[in-house]
Amino acid sequence: MQRVLIIQTAFIGDVVLASAMLESLHQAFPTAELDILVRKGNESLFKGHPYLHDTLIWNKQHNKYKHLWQILTQIRRNHYDAVINLQRYAATGFLTALSGAREKIGFDKNPLSALFTKVILHQMGSSTGLHEIERNQLLLYWPETKLSLPKLYPTQSDIHFVEQFKQGKYICIAPSSVWMTKQFPKEKWIAFLQQVPSDITIYVLGGNNDAALCQEIIDRSGNPLSLNLAGKCNFLQSAALMQDAIMNYVNDSAPMHFCSSVNAPVTAIYCSTIPGFGYGPLSTKSYIVQINRDLSCRPCGLHGKKECPQGHFDCGYKIEIAQLMRCLPAS
Repeated sequence: MQRVLIIQTAFIGDVVLASAMLESLHQAFPTAELDILVRKGNESLFKGHPYLHDTLIWNKQHNKYKHLWQILTQIRRNHYDAVINLQRYAATGFLTALSGAREKIGFDKNPLSALFTKVILHQMGSSTGLHEIERNQLLLYWPETKLSLPKLYPTQSDIHFVEQFKQGKYICIAPSSVWMTKQFPKEKWIAFLQQVPSDITIYVLGGNNDAALCQEIIDRSGNPLSLNLAGKCNFLQSAALMQDAIMNYVNDSAPMHFCSSVNAPVTAIYCSTIPGFGYGPLSTKSYIVQINRDLSCRPCGLHGKKECPQGHFDCGYKIEIAQLMRCLPAS
């Protein structure tokens, strides 16, 4: 085990969870060179990572398949001892099967798994009781590897940047999500901000595309101690800021996994999805908030949707603000 490649080109949260494998592999094989392949835009998660040798980047937005061939060439040149594919799609199966690695490891649900040297049963569903990091860990079948938690490593410049905001008590909220049905309704966020005690600063986090939503929530709440940081903090800076918050309020989305990666306190709000899918918070201090009664339509799918299939979105609107307030530490 001299050089290993991990493939995870999905969304941000999936990549953060994949960082657990870097921890496991480094502990088992401390001299091995560890590489990871991610989609363009996610490479900044691993800036300055102490255990990572190289980050390979697949640009899925521009000349996707031409770039896929270029990535394959790069992979073959690196002469990996093992390629570990966390995904279940043909494109990454193609990279794995033709990698030239001595060991090509992936899940049975990958359409090209017949060409792998080691195939692991993918166990999905609430009945398994497995978290995503445990599912991924099954790919590390070497007895030396032990389950580790995901971990990100904010750089000193990231830590220094957010020090300006760490004055007094504060919470962070991350109100947006790629999927509408994973997103706690903005009206509920507004109502929550109106109830947060006046001695607590609120930092609203997100990307550039989330800035307008975050500002609307702040403006309509009338909370004078709210600051819109959407688009102003990168991934690692956000994680560093969340680490010292008295609480972080997030959807079932990437910021929840940021909290897990730095063991930050977190309240995860589940709307259309459920914790039983295995993507829940891993922080020592973590809470789950969801509707207090069963809905026949929930969950409506493994992933979020662009709109509520039933048109009512009760799984979001019926969550009570008091549920969020109970997770706020007492003064």
